[in-house]
Amino acid sequence: AIIVDDDADLDEAVTHVLASAFSFQGQKCSACSRVIALEAVYARLVERLVEAARSLRIGPAEDPANELGPVIDGAAREKILGYIEQGEKEGKLLYKAAVPQGGHYAPVALFEGIGPGHRLAREEIFGPVLAVMRAKNFDEALALANATEYALTGGVFSRSPANLEKAKTE
Repeated sequence: AIIVDDDADLDEAVTHVLASAFSFQGQKCSACSRVIALEAVYARLVERLVEAARSLRIGPAEDPANELGPVIDGAAREKILGYIEQGEKEGKLLYKAAVPQGGHYAPVALFEGIGPGHRLAREEIFGPVLAVMRAKNFDEALALANATEYALTGGVFSRSPANLEKAKTE
């Protein structure tokens, strides 16, 4: 998970959340699958994430104009599409990219309305799927970030030394 505090630099947060979530088509253990934003910045962050995701090009990896290529195989693509279907049941689809015909392309997908009990918040997807979650305050954001059995990597965008220290220790 990546937490975006209410004092975060949203230019930095959007750039790095997208890179973490979608680099390598999200097929890495360190991929961000949940971004948790405090209420004060939630709407602006969501708007900016969706607009930035719309600019991502999906296509053959050998074309340097494309940011995302295909996923590893057809089974991975089907699994990712299953998570997108699940996300549509659990929350609200904010954006789903078009993908080229043929090949094993999986669409970039962003969701909101995902809670800590939903599959999109609890399971590793290994694909370009991002759940945007809302927190009332930094403590709630930390609790949401830690409410999963996976604890591979995480990030915090904040200008508050106290919140950064709290994130390191909790």
